[in-house]
Amino acid sequence: MIRVALAFGCALACAGCADYHGPGPAPAGPAAARNAYWAREDRESRHVLELIAYAQRVAALQAEEQQRELNASSQIFSKERTAYARVRLALLLGLPGTAFTDDAKAAALLEPIASADAGLAGPMQQFAGLLYGQISERLREQRRAAQYKELLDALKDVERKIMEREQVRPR
Repeated sequence: MIRVALAFGCALACAGCADYHGPGPAPAGPAAARNAYWAREDRESRHVLELIAYAQRVAALQAEEQQRELNASSQIFSKERTAYARVRLALLLGLPGTAFTDDAKAAALLEPIASADAGLAGPMQQFAGLLYGQISERLREQRRAAQYKELLDALKDVERKIMEREQVRPR
């Protein structure tokens, strides 16, 4: 009983602090801008949550179904070049373990969003920045691994040449 009364009291206190303007035209000025900002933040937050759930769902699909999702996302992005469509496509291209993983393309899609003015970074831009950072790090690791492989191949080649010279040399 006390909890219900306390919850009701908190709700009344919060309602009293709300910026209520009643019926009529929307407020103008700083309050309207603040409300529009928070509405955009809420919408972007929902989109980010949708994208995370979508990526988890696609990761669990069979290869054919994953390819269909990639095709659908590509078509959506070609029709509407929104941040949501861009991040959705990049998210699929960056999914590890798929037949179509393309980290370079995913990073290229994310870079414009991730590098935009960080002072106004909303949830979508923050999520794009996180993905961009992870994918860029994977690309760096891939380049480093390729360099090490080249170095190892060069060392093997030197070793092979040394062994060939020793076999040809008379004893």
